[in-house]
Amino acid sequence: MRRPLVAGNWKMNGSLQQVSALLAALDSLALPDTVDVAVFPSMPHLILAADKLKAIAVGAQDCSVQAGFAAMTGETSATQLKDAGCSLVLVGHSERRELQGETDDVVASKFVAAQSAGLVPVLCVGETLQQREQGKAIETVTEQVEAVIRTAGVDALANSVLAYEPVWAIGTGLTASPEQAQQVHEALRNAVACHSDAVAQGLRIVYGGSVKAASAAELFAQQDIDGGLVGGASLDPDEFGAIIVAAGK
Repeated sequence: MRRPLVAGNWKMNGSLQQVSALLAALDSLALPDTVDVAVFPSMPHLILAADKLKAIAVGAQDCSVQAGFAAMTGETSATQLKDAGCSLVLVGHSERRELQGETDDVVASKFVAAQSAGLVPVLCVGETLQQREQGKAIETVTEQVEAVIRTAGVDALANSVLAYEPVWAIGTGLTASPEQAQQVHEALRNAVACHSDAVAQGLRIVYGGSVKAASAAELFAQQDIDGGLVGGASLDPDEFGAIIVAAGK
């Protein structure tokens, strides 16, 4: 039985005062003990979050391809993130793939760097609306996972999380239907199973496309959806709390 994970990606949001208030509210939530919970604050707030949160893990939104210290101005290594109190890191989020031009090979390198420093990489995969309309959704996300398998080997996925985030449903208010999401999650698990059934069955695959409390229960009821990577709703402690509760049912 895979243990659900609900993670909040705060993206580039929040002042120090706002984040402090949000952390206090989250720390006071009564969380189900059957769900793992994590938040991914902006870089300036990571140490604060790691210091304030007791039952919620802290992750970073990105890391460098270089795992350790290096002359790379503006970058942050997985080693530094681990030192700051992080236990997870997002790699390959669609916004970085689009805005920073990160390729599958770059994402795979970051995945390896994260694990070498002791972080759990949350590998984000997803298709654009055009790719879905062309019938290439499953082909697209499968190749994004295969790129990591080619670089790191399938066993590396055993210490990671997959996050399926249809690009057309991020920040748009649109959400894939539970059936659409399940279809892709099942395809991803089957693709991994072609390399290792044991890794595939233990791999947590979470859904990350405008998850809300109203839609969470139906999404999480699907056989291959193991929780959510939550965007804007994670900035509202009551809404985020309701999503976590839904994952625990």
